[in-house]
Amino acid sequence: MESLDTHPNVILGQAELIHDELTVSQALARVANEITLALADESPVVLCVMGGGVVFAGQLLPRLTFPLEFDYVQASRYHNRTDGDALQWKVKPSSIVRDRTVLVLDDILDEGITLAAIKTECLALGAKQVLVAVLVEKALNQDKPIHADYIGLEVPNRYVFGCGMDVYGWWRNLPAIYAL
Repeated sequence: MESLDTHPNVILGQAELIHDELTVSQALARVANEITLALADESPVVLCVMGGGVVFAGQLLPRLTFPLEFDYVQASRYHNRTDGDALQWKVKPSSIVRDRTVLVLDDILDEGITLAAIKTECLALGAKQVLVAVLVEKALNQDKPIHADYIGLEVPNRYVFGCGMDVYGWWRNLPAIYAL
């Protein structure tokens, strides 16, 4: 049994709504349009960053109107906590990326350490180019080792959850974005 301060219903009850479901949906439509315009002739490999990117990828992919191949990677620094630690790979990119345009889909660009490592790994495997699309980018007062090519929404420098992002392992399934 989790303690009261990490009980999922208590967390949600005390959270602040940052972006509602309609705003998220509109951002997804805009990002899908931007990606389609840029990559329609590329037949890219799309890599979903598991598990946070699964909601973003699941909502974005049906909106992309061009042929693509799909795969996934899994690397994490959070492990059901709210602070990052050393990067741990569970599934690295495969050789499918060689000589291809790669589009990496993730829920959030926070400090950028995980996404930078994924991009580096894809390039080391011979990817022609690696583009990054994120549902949200966290506004930080520091430089990041990577930039996103496609950004749905911006969020404040707070711990956010919903739309694939979790808090203590909970609430990835929310259709809106909340902050602690």
